[in-house]
Amino acid sequence: MFKGPFDESIIKRAQDRNLVEIKTHYLRNWAEGKHQVVDDRPYGGGVGMVFMVEPIFKALQDLKHKNSHVVLMDAGGQKFTQAKAKDLSKLEHLIFISGRYEGVDNRIREHLIDEEISIGDYVLTGGEIPALVVIDSVIRLIPGVLEKEEATLLESFSDPNLVEYPQYTRPENFNNWKVPEVLLSGNHKKIEGWKKEQAKQRSNSRKINEL
Repeated sequence: MFKGPFDESIIKRAQDRNLVEIKTHYLRNWAEGKHQVVDDRPYGGGVGMVFMVEPIFKALQDLKHKNSHVVLMDAGGQKFTQAKAKDLSKLEHLIFISGRYEGVDNRIREHLIDEEISIGDYVLTGGEIPALVVIDSVIRLIPGVLEKEEATLLESFSDPNLVEYPQYTRPENFNNWKVPEVLLSGNHKKIEGWKKEQAKQRSNSRKINEL
């Protein structure tokens, strides 16, 4: 699941330039027994399986150092934002735990992690895709990853209250759908004013739709 996204585009170039190092780890390597079991039935009953505390404890013992920050991807976590991406991009070593099944033994949450992150209020098969989302968002904020440094300042949601303004490119007129005249005017002051106003309108529309 990680190989494709990590071997393409911006993330691949960041690794090739030694701006970031990404390692994936097979949890069963820290499991006991012939079958290297990492999950079991929950105490008290219930549907599904739960990740056991011992394999994750052992993995973190091997992988962590004094500057590590451990993140559990979990639906009950803090909702991921651009501000959180910026905070994480400043840290030296991130470890992501991708839950599956019915989640993880709660002792992992209580004793082994620094924070929980959720990418939204919906159900996925596991924490791998949410981890990919967070990692992609964080890596593009690392200095030198984007060819144009100012791009990190212009990303959508850099202001948590604003959605980015509408964008247009050639042709100016397609199927009688025209680019707004102000963008063709060359008047930078008017263009900036238009962008800010459009961003506010889109943001307000989004807030209404979320009610």
